[in-house]
Amino acid sequence: MSSTHALSIPLTHVAPGRWTSLAGPEWSNPGGGLWGGYAIGLCIRVLEAEPEAVGEALSLTLTYAAGLPSGDLDIRTRRLRQGGSVGVWEVELLPAGSDQVGVHGIVTMARRPKTPDFAFAKMPDAPDPESLPSPEMPGAATHYGASAFERRTLEGFPPAPSGDSRSLAWVRSRRGPLDKALLGMITDNSAPRAMYALGPTIMTTTLTLTAYLHATVEEIAEVGDDFILVECEGRVGGGGASDERSSYWRRDGKLLATSEQLAWYREVRRNSPE
Repeated sequence: MSSTHALSIPLTHVAPGRWTSLAGPEWSNPGGGLWGGYAIGLCIRVLEAEPEAVGEALSLTLTYAAGLPSGDLDIRTRRLRQGGSVGVWEVELLPAGSDQVGVHGIVTMARRPKTPDFAFAKMPDAPDPESLPSPEMPGAATHYGASAFERRTLEGFPPAPSGDSRSLAWVRSRRGPLDKALLGMITDNSAPRAMYALGPTIMTTTLTLTAYLHATVEEIAEVGDDFILVECEGRVGGGGASDERSSYWRRDGKLLATSEQLAWYREVRRNSPE
């Protein structure tokens, strides 16, 4: 089975609960491992294709147990529970032929009923994205998140120690209209918050990421090729771990998703010139 979405994530169904995929090198971080956002999109895509899965992705929690290389991947899916409206699935991503799980995901799938809407959160004020510059860095569009998304930053970028971790950016897909998988990928597309406290001499990696996809498939489809507003902030870091939380808004003020992330960080000590 092959993906028919604008975002090309090839999938082959090889047995019940077993799939393979190919992640191209353009999805690798500069350090060599597969970008964490790609794993989010892959978990959503495989359950969209899974014949036993019911409904659409509502939430997912990924644990990044080990670095995944680009190239051939094995995928395991397992239904943990299915109720009348809500089902829970486990997804494991592994290098092809390996027994070492690189990314482990728990995904809640749901049939979305018609219910009264309410909202307490309010979208922050922001100028139109078209009024902001679109910086292009040489080579940036060929690597991981930049190959999938265009960013127009309002504040808080590039990250620098300032006493404030908040950043605002308009983001839109370069890979066709926004959908659940692309929205999930955007939740791992912001600079690590430790850099806002300690500067760029920090190495970080995501330990766990939880995304809540509040919007339905139809509500996300209304975005089309337009920008969404990403509001991100960190709260605390210490003992090698730091957090961040983000909100993702449609231009009309509809809150599409929220996320929480825990990252591992360490200071990179550079040798002084002799």
